[in-house]
Amino acid sequence: SCHEVRTAFQLRQIGPLKLVPDVPTAESDLQICQHRAPTCCTKKMEESYQAAVRRERTQSIQALNFELKYMIVGHITAFQEAFESLLRFAENRTSSLFETAYRPMAKEAAEPVKELFTDISLYILGAETTVESAVLRFFDSLFPLVYSRLINPGITDLSEDYTECLRLTRQDINPFGHYSKNMVTELSKSLWASRMLSQALSLGIEVINTTEHAALTKECSRALVKMQYCPHCQGLTLIRPCVGYCLNVMRGCLASVSELDAQWREFISTLEYLTNEMAASHDLEIALSGIWSSINEAILHAQLNGPQLSATVDKVCGQPKQQEGNLSSANIVPVKEVTETQTFMMAHTSLNNKRREFISYMKRSRTFYASIAERLCDGDLVMRDSSTCWNGEDVVESYTNRVVSNGLKAQINNPELKVRGLDPLINSLIDKLQHFNQLDAEKAKLKLERWGPRDAGSGGGRSEEMESSGDCDDEDGCQGSG
Repeated sequence: SCHEVRTAFQLRQIGPLKLVPDVPTAESDLQICQHRAPTCCTKKMEESYQAAVRRERTQSIQALNFELKYMIVGHITAFQEAFESLLRFAENRTSSLFETAYRPMAKEAAEPVKELFTDISLYILGAETTVESAVLRFFDSLFPLVYSRLINPGITDLSEDYTECLRLTRQDINPFGHYSKNMVTELSKSLWASRMLSQALSLGIEVINTTEHAALTKECSRALVKMQYCPHCQGLTLIRPCVGYCLNVMRGCLASVSELDAQWREFISTLEYLTNEMAASHDLEIALSGIWSSINEAILHAQLNGPQLSATVDKVCGQPKQQEGNLSSANIVPVKEVTETQTFMMAHTSLNNKRREFISYMKRSRTFYASIAERLCDGDLVMRDSSTCWNGEDVVESYTNRVVSNGLKAQINNPELKVRGLDPLINSLIDKLQHFNQLDAEKAKLKLERWGPRDAGSGGGRSEEMESSGDCDDEDGCQGSG
């Protein structure tokens, strides 16, 4: 009777029960589960089994991927929330600077401030822009306001042409001294690591999604049916594959996926490097919270050099209409440092904790693609403690064929299935990972910049708290293993 086979067919939701014969028959058109004795399988059942192994393989890999995917998606969300919170705080702090210290230009400065922080946000999310262009565009917009509202508050007619002239000459006459360049340097370092981490997380999800849905070759689905369901044709629904047999089938089926191993390991090292960079001297939180200070120093510098700037501007842009006004120095207001708010500190702590937790988990997933076949053969798929197992042909005491190792090259000797070459989708993923991992030049460049001289008043730098936070564990300034 084929009763056990019908039960298994129904329990595993393989297909309609009417496909399963009541008693074994002599089937001659079976393509995969060929057997001399009468069988409980039909050609239609084989087709259902092939659909089932494809579905089960996807579900098995999804189950393995679940924790890894959950961790990355969770970190993307946490990173974006904490980052948005820090950005809002830094923007509000900068707006407050204008409202308290530079009230004559506060209203007009609101739009350039908003644009600056929008550009920073877009840069981190991967937009085709640079930190330098965002910062310099901000100072281009700021100069006409500083000049007409603070340095020469008596200007009454600020025409569009005159404003545009001030904007265009800002870079040549350099009214903000080295402060604008310092701001570019500090933000570039910290935002670069954040931008790369954001891209890395998206790439990690792409790798996981692609491997989950990688197509099974015809040879692979046939080998999986032979391993998992051909015993059913003989009524052997409880027998499990031999461990070595399962490893050969899975290593053959996942040969392309296992080729991700080298680049995935390097990817984890790159992730570790980036998270360390964010927690060290290129700290995102410190850089963002220092923006208002850099802007304040830049404005003070311009005010203190007001007479020289006026003389230069008069030569280049001509003289605008003036009314008798106060001296520019009377408008210089010393700004006291704004104390850290609870929101900022909470976002700062949250981001640091998330980083540690995330990289600790990701380091454990370093061998994920090297061990995927072993993990799929673990558990209830194979029979480890039984005295007998299925070897693809019969019930035996042990599997006697050679067990091949992981990777595409090793599959030339795989006795269970032919592997024809690298899956184009996986090949494309390997290229993407390789491209992303080529950050060595950037790493070296950042490292040199990190130890370069820091100009006073740059609004950045490394706080004592960060020095002793425990995020850095070597003299190389938190250099990762990548």
